Amino acid sequence: MCNTVSLLAVTNRHLSVHPYPEQITRICQTHPKGLILREKDLEAESYLALAAQVLDICHKYDVPCILHTFWKEAIALGCTSIHLPLPLLRRLSEKEILSSPEFASFTVLGTSVHSVAEAREAEHLGVTYLTAGHIYVTDCKKGLAPRGLHFLQEVCKSVSVPVYGIGGIKFDPVQWQELQSAGATGGCIMSGMMEL
Repeated sequence: MCNTVSLLAVTNRHLSVHPYPEQITRICQTHPKGLILREKDLEAESYLALAAQVLDICHKYDVPCILHTFWKEAIALGCTSIHLPLPLLRRLSEKEILSSPEFASFTVLGTSVHSVAEAREAEHLGVTYLTAGHIYVTDCKKGLAPRGLHFLQEVCKSVSVPVYGIGGIKFDPVQWQELQSAGATGGCIMSGMMEL
C-alpha cells in the first residue's frame, strides 16, 4: 500500500467502530509511523486520562504517539511529541514559551498548514514536520473543495521539514503514489484507521 511513504494515524473517537482502547490497539497493530491523538473536543483533564491510556498502548506496540494541542498535559506525561494548531503555535512563540526550558523536552513538534506561507512560517517557528491539506475530497470538510496535489507539491518544495498530506486519504495505492510524486514524506489517515 504505502511501503515507500510513511503513514500517520489520526484519531477521532467519534468515528471509532470498537471500544476506544481496542481501536487504538488495532491501529497500533498496523505499525504506523506514528499516531496523533487528536481529540480536540475534550477538556484538559479528560484528555490527560485518555492520553495516559493511549501512550501505554502505543508503547506496547512501539508506535510513537504524538499528543495534540494539550502541550502541558504532554509534558506532565513525559511525552516528547506534540502537534499544535498553527494559531496556538504562534501564541506560544509570541509568549516565548517555545524557547522555554519546559518546552525543550519536545523532540517532535508538528502543525497543520493550509498554504505555502503558513508552511514557511511554521518551519521558521521550529516545527519538525507538517501536515498539509486537505488534499482529497473528505467528509471531514464537507462542501470544501480540496486543495489538491499541486498545493501539496508546492508546500513540499517550500520547506525542508517532512510534509504529510492529510484529508481524504485512504488505503489506496494510487493515492499513496500521488503523495510520493508530490514530494510528501507520507500521509495521514483518520476515518480508515478508526474503522479498522
